[in-house]
Amino acid sequence: MTAQPLDDDRLAVVARLRERVAALEGGPSRVSVPTQETLAGMLQLRAGGTYGVDSASLALALAAEASRAGEWVGFAGWGDFGAEAAADLGIALERTVLVPEPGEHWLEVTAALVDVLRVVVLRPAVAVDARAAGVLDARLRSRSSVLVVWGAWPRCEARLSLEQTRWTGPDHGAGRLRERRARLAVRRGTAPPLTADVLFPGEQAALAPVLPDVLPDVLPDGHPGVPAGRPAPLRAAR
Repeated sequence: MTAQPLDDDRLAVVARLRERVAALEGGPSRVSVPTQETLAGMLQLRAGGTYGVDSASLALALAAEASRAGEWVGFAGWGDFGAEAAADLGIALERTVLVPEPGEHWLEVTAALVDVLRVVVLRPAVAVDARAAGVLDARLRSRSSVLVVWGAWPRCEARLSLEQTRWTGPDHGAGRLRERRARLAVRRGTAPPLTADVLFPGEQAALAPVLPDVLPDVLPDGHPGVPAGRPAPLRAAR
């Protein structure tokens, strides 16, 4: 009997299994985790990392691409989690674990989710100290998982926030609200933030770049312009 070549889907599954085995054996793993294409040049999720966000939209957006890629994701402390909205943004509900009210056991619950899921979104109901964050940091590194925190957190690789948010729709928003336009800022430590103008939701993903020929005023004053159909450029805020 001759061996049959593996197709791309099976190769991807094998690769993910190898990564998880390496992590369980204690090997260092800072592999890339599927990330929204709109964030290219601004942010790449890495296994073992913690990322802070300031809104439900960003929390879902960071989990969505991994879910689309076949990974399991989880949400803890999100009592009003909207399953329909999550599905609309690309979250596969059949591969999603939800613990809406972990209460005082939030740390144990989050650690348990990190053990078995690729991306875990936590909405802490209490102030988190450095010791508790350190416990999860160690678990994330050993399990090659990603933690997305909606709220304050002692240490994050990057923090994402939405600024200058505006809803749009028919008749300049006077009709049914259709999408939200915002400026996304990604901050790392004391470095100037990277910013880009985005739409929620995009046609094919949770995030989409603003096209300057559709919404030209997203470019800074005096900008020479961008060819039609090209995303607005990323830039560091001053």
